Amino acid sequence: MAARVLFDLCTADPAVRLSPYCWRVKLALAHKGLACEARPWRFTEREALGFSGQGKVPVLVDGERVVTDSFAIARYLEETYPDAPTLFPGGVAVARFVAGWADGVLNAGLARMVVADIWAALDGEDAAYFRESREARFGARLEDVQAGREERLGAFRASLAPLRAALGEAPFLAGERPAYADYAIAGSFQWAHAISAFDPLAADDPVHGWRERMRALHDGLMAKAPRAVRASASGDAG
Repeated sequence: MAARVLFDLCTADPAVRLSPYCWRVKLALAHKGLACEARPWRFTEREALGFSGQGKVPVLVDGERVVTDSFAIARYLEETYPDAPTLFPGGVAVARFVAGWADGVLNAGLARMVVADIWAALDGEDAAYFRESREARFGARLEDVQAGREERLGAFRASLAPLRAALGEAPFLAGERPAYADYAIAGSFQWAHAISAFDPLAADDPVHGWRERMRALHDGLMAKAPRAVRASASGDAG
């Protein structure tokens, strides 16, 4: 195994990476200037993670260390590589709050708008697993969960009010430069972008401008990432 490996959730196309939590870690690694092999992993390949003692990604292998959970990995990187730029300029508690907001509010809203698109990007056992597990979670067919997403856009955009207000103070949540709080939210938007042509943001929304700044970071790490769909003629980036 390479010196530093991240097990990274992929679609039927191993080049398309969709986990918001893996994206958080990839952005954190780039922030720290740390090279890493992002190794493709699928939902049903749990045996490949047996060495980690659990069955979900992200899993980071850094030499002899194995670290799981995106926030735990970020803290590990901060403690292990203190001379690299800090991930937590405003403190760990602030970043944890933002990550929790992304988990509970942002991801929940995005999931209902792209869940059938995620399934469409999978194949074989992964597609079957995803449909069964997510339909049990939502209590409805994936297509029915996603249906009517255009009508729900207003409520979703309203839920972004705290993010919009914070971006009125500085170009990034962390201030003049991005940090983990930004990565926690950017990972969610990248997740949706990777597998859906549906853009949940209006072009004149400050969140849209922030998202595009985030996509350009680290030599276009997110902007250059392959997608499971092609962008629409209107330049959708969601």
